[in-house]
Amino acid sequence: FNASAAPPAAASIADPIMFKNALVFQIEHWAPPTLPEMESRLDAARFIECGASQPESAGWVAPRGDKHAALAESVGGQVILKLCTETKAVPGGVVKTQLEAELDKIEQATGRRPKGKKARELKDHIVHSLLPRAFPKRGHTLVWLDAKAGLVLVDAASMKKADSVITRLVELLGGGLKLAPIQTALAPATAMAAWLADKEAPAGFSLDRDCELKQPDSEKATVRYARHTLDIDEVAEHIKAGKLPTQLAMTWASRVSFVLTENLALKKIKLLDVVMESAGRKTEGGEKDFDSDVAIATGELGLLIPQLIDALGGLQAPTVAAVVAPAQADASVPPWEALPA
Repeated sequence: FNASAAPPAAASIADPIMFKNALVFQIEHWAPPTLPEMESRLDAARFIECGASQPESAGWVAPRGDKHAALAESVGGQVILKLCTETKAVPGGVVKTQLEAELDKIEQATGRRPKGKKARELKDHIVHSLLPRAFPKRGHTLVWLDAKAGLVLVDAASMKKADSVITRLVELLGGGLKLAPIQTALAPATAMAAWLADKEAPAGFSLDRDCELKQPDSEKATVRYARHTLDIDEVAEHIKAGKLPTQLAMTWASRVSFVLTENLALKKIKLLDVVMESAGRKTEGGEKDFDSDVAIATGELGLLIPQLIDALGGLQAPTVAAVVAPAQADASVPPWEALPA
């Protein structure tokens, strides 16, 4: 496929049903627990909502949505987990107003206005007293453990969010779990620049109509194209001038559209209608649909990700420190051996 032949980004697209984003980690070592053992460990870290004065809470919930369902869902050998996070925040303006009022009151009474440590302690006390009146905000993050590929996919667009989830997994699942972000021979920015300059996408992919180019210097000059053909000399000229792509909208096999970032994250993942139609996915809600959604999403992404890695020159040894559990297990036990198919 080439850029000139790419379908418009507004082509018939179905709503995403599982993963909206994807950051992929490679399993470098793991002697995994059985599925029942994994369920038991997840249950010990089950989500509990924030207490009255608790600013945040995180724990595992049932991916299926039913409170009484399993916390570790295995569908076709693919394990799906779901982390729930809840945060309570007090508006900064409210805290500032009350803090100033308290500081004024103390100054009038003592002749001295608290500063430094005392002012910070007073601020913390105000925040703590207001937390019970703060509205909680919840978020959910899906995790997919791919048994055959030895990969872990986190539904996150930023490494900061994904790292938080991965850290919890390592601490919880044990077995000497060792994970690292996948690294490819070609940096995504380098590959995207070549595709745009040559006006040709890698085999199996097409370039869509959204792109962001940024100058890698202190000024960070940025050019964005939205719903605009990228098969033009102007884009190539920006690349020749030194700008590098930080985001590029693409479509794989006319089945899945996504935005590839310079950090090898997949954002705004959408399944095209042909995927839904071929799977006969028509009904909504219910247990049967969860299994269908998992099968569709993991089936499509399970084919897309290896082809994208190939388009980026294949995998290379990770160059960053992996996340490692404290206890190392017997390396003779192959990863995923204990998980049922």
